[in-house]
Amino acid sequence: MADLLVVEFPTEAQAEALRTKLLGMQQEYLVELGDAVVAVKQADGSVKLNQLFQPVKAGALSGALWGSLIGLIFLMPIAGAAIGAASGAMGGKLADLGINDAFMKDAAMTLHSGNAALFLLIRKMTTDKVLAELHGFGGTVLRSSFDETKEEALREALAGAEAAQAAAKSA
Repeated sequence: MADLLVVEFPTEAQAEALRTKLLGMQQEYLVELGDAVVAVKQADGSVKLNQLFQPVKAGALSGALWGSLIGLIFLMPIAGAAIGAASGAMGGKLADLGINDAFMKDAAMTLHSGNAALFLLIRKMTTDKVLAELHGFGGTVLRSSFDETKEEALREALAGAEAAQAAAKSA
């Protein structure tokens, strides 16, 4: 079973930095992510999703390739590519894996303009090592499906960064 975590940041760059860090930790097998999406609330009130994997685009490219190859057999490569791209895009739209886009957009509408939220679908995590790496990133936990102790430890790790920044400013 996977856990959902939503962390708000004052800037898109901070959310992207944490996502990059977590992807690096995934290479070290400290965390296994099902999805990692940065949502940014624009000045006009709309929400932009920065997804790592875009199944519609990948499906369209794959479908165009296979459609072209099949079209070559029947001497209609352009028609085959067009039909393949359309069916691949439709398949990609139907197979949108990870966190639901509508949920992310609805949740991100609560952000202040210019703020970003990092949506994480965490399948597995070595909690103590991951939390130790989170110091220095800041952010506020908006939503979480963790148990109370794990969520509190996460809040403390993120707050530790804010406390260090406040101490540095006052010194």
